Amino acid sequence: MFTSPASLSELTTRSQALAGLSLGQIATQLSIPVPENLKKDKGWVGQLLEQVLGATAGSKAEPDFPHLAVELKTLPIDQCGKPLESTYVCVAPLTGVAGLQWHESWVCRKLQHVLWVPILAERHIPLAERMIGTPFLWQPSAIQQQALQQDWEELMEKITLGGIADIKGAQGKLLQLRPKAANSKAMTNAIGANGEPIRTLPRGFYLKASFTASLLKQQFNLL
Repeated sequence: MFTSPASLSELTTRSQALAGLSLGQIATQLSIPVPENLKKDKGWVGQLLEQVLGATAGSKAEPDFPHLAVELKTLPIDQCGKPLESTYVCVAPLTGVAGLQWHESWVCRKLQHVLWVPILAERHIPLAERMIGTPFLWQPSAIQQQALQQDWEELMEKITLGGIADIKGAQGKLLQLRPKAANSKAMTNAIGANGEPIRTLPRGFYLKASFTASLLKQQFNLL
């Protein structure tokens, strides 16, 4: 485990030193075996980067670098720099949510300051050979913050009013709500259409790939 970076500039320097390295090279530095694929080790890439960058939060409900208030997010991309999937943010609360405000939400807190680490991760590239792009720090602009808040409020209103079953992935401009479970047996409590308690799949908040694509365009002046 590397020591935690003392400042934002140290975190930036340390993360950018990874650009051009393969996941296999980083794993070798840390004496960590590389799994054959991510089917059983879904969080392996994130955990590898947390270790090499000195993130300390682990599974606690706080940003990955708590003293810097920075969240770490990996961003799998293709050869053209296009995100391959939406980005998981956090689990969505499905009960006891009446009166919850955007600025108190876990989504808002996680997205206040993010270290994005793009990774060339097309499926045909073996895991060990997947390469780190140039990491960058991002904070939402006032317009982005407003759009995220609007999406969150609309989705949370549906959850509060018992409309969880009606929420589709297409809803939301930047943020979407999707099932988040290892399997279909992992059920959780929620509110039904008539206010009754129901069991449903856990849901997670995700940033849409179209939004993370716009962040990459903005950062790297991509056409």
